[in-house]
Amino acid sequence: MVLDALNWKILKCLQQNARLSNAEIGRQVGISSPAVSERIKKMEDAGIILGYKTVVSPLDMGYQLKAIITLRAFIGKLKPFLEKVKTYDEVLNCYRITGNENIVMEVVLKNQKHLEAFIDQLIIYGETKTQIVLSHVTRFKEIKPLK
Repeated sequence: MVLDALNWKILKCLQQNARLSNAEIGRQVGISSPAVSERIKKMEDAGIILGYKTVVSPLDMGYQLKAIITLRAFIGKLKPFLEKVKTYDEVLNCYRITGNENIVMEVVLKNQKHLEAFIDQLIIYGETKTQIVLSHVTRFKEIKPLK
């Protein structure tokens, strides 16, 4: 599916606030609510729009730490880890990457003791490095058209 300027305007509205009504999006981009609905449906069907989520504050949910953990898997441990990581509630995002490490995870933890216990679960799969997140500099940036 090729995205025209109108589709990009609709995507911009949704990326800024996915709870906007089709009528409000239509007012902002200059088309009717049914036309907005049809375009959104086509973008969903094409896999451009992958879903809608509620962003929750880990701190307000009781998690005191957010960390980035990299893992350099031991020989023969990467595939088992790729299955196991899906079961960890602490892991918000997990990426398989190139370079010295194989994995980067964004995790939320209750406290330092929880971090220690979590790392203890990981070290059977490989060497870990942990960085504590202090704050977000950018977050959920809007995807814009390629130039």
